[in-house]
Amino acid sequence: MKVKIFDENHEQDLETAINDFLSDLSEEVIDIKYQVSISDFSEDQVYCFSAMIIYK
Repeated sequence: MKVKIFDENHEQDLETAINDFLSDLSEEVIDIKYQVSISDFSEDQVYCFSAMIIYK
């Protein structure tokens, strides 16, 4: 079993990275875990979109 971790600042970037990885993957995907984190930094909100793909 293997895992691949993705971490992006924008949801579209995460979507693109995952789709690119999956299009090249010739192995079975077992699960995909998705997470969004939000934090305040000064007057800005910082978003972190991440995913973990578990595959064989």
